[in-house]
Amino acid sequence: MATSEFDLIKRCFLDQGLGFSRSGIELGIGDDCALLSSPNNLSLALSMDTLVAGIHFPADAPPAQIAHRALAVNLSDLAAMAAQPLGFTLALTLPHSDVDWVEQFAQGLLPLAQEFNCPLIGGDTTRGPLTITLQVHGEVDPRLALRRDAALSEQLVCVTGTLGDAAAGLLITGASSHLGAGFAFAQQPTQAESDFLLSRYFAPRPQIAFARAAAPHLRAGIDISDGLLGDLGHVLTASGIGARLDLESIPFSAASRRCLSREHAEQAALAGGDDYELCVVLAPEALAKAQAVAKSVGVQLTAIGATQQRPGLELVRGNESVRASAEAYQHFAVEAP
Repeated sequence: MATSEFDLIKRCFLDQGLGFSRSGIELGIGDDCALLSSPNNLSLALSMDTLVAGIHFPADAPPAQIAHRALAVNLSDLAAMAAQPLGFTLALTLPHSDVDWVEQFAQGLLPLAQEFNCPLIGGDTTRGPLTITLQVHGEVDPRLALRRDAALSEQLVCVTGTLGDAAAGLLITGASSHLGAGFAFAQQPTQAESDFLLSRYFAPRPQIAFARAAAPHLRAGIDISDGLLGDLGHVLTASGIGARLDLESIPFSAASRRCLSREHAEQAALAGGDDYELCVVLAPEALAKAQAVAKSVGVQLTAIGATQQRPGLELVRGNESVRASAEAYQHFAVEAP
């Protein structure tokens, strides 16, 4: 006998403990709508991502890894706004009813949901090609929200963590990359390096603790989902300014430095995407305070360039101008015939 939609939800999500209670959630999963409340003077922050098998993740990846990544990338959007998570909704489209797969998927959601106090508060399940749509709900003081349109010229551009690791991790899975067939390892990763790079792809770390603590020192921000070039470009366009980045300042992990050529490491950092680190703009005099906050939460914060009044994004290596060798990920890129 086939498992019904409601039995699947109860067994795989409610019985797993994903619908836990917390302040701000007046009514969670199980009714027509969830009811949320937020204290006065806080704004609600909402974000949604859809992940499609074979496009945003390998279809044969372990379901727990897929789930962790799906929730992490949405929480990263809240981090980009310096918002505190409240809860999330999930629309899960499955080729067929597979209780074991869904149970493992739910188990992959639970640790991150508990860590960030972000319960499942509603959703839907249906049949079709494997697709995951997840919406996060959060709250933020509007005076501290990191908007894309708030950057000023003559300020510093900084990033958290290291860049390009997720693109290298995707390479290990054997999935195709928008960076092209020539994007390859110069040295094959060791087992430890492979584990690290794969974790950077499947288990990105939402930088919520840093963003919320550092928000008073930051001017604008965005999470790096489609590659540094494209995502910083969104901030520059929205703010009506430009920037100059020094490629020699971009932070790379030891694994990326050893396994990728300099050209491919830079390609991965600039256009690989999926790193889900933060790119922030701040005044030069705020850098020391922001870096102290980063250190206190175990995060590296690196200045990689500066904004300028002239529009556009200029790349340099030292004093030499450099032309980008790859473009940021495009969801609707036109494929060559």
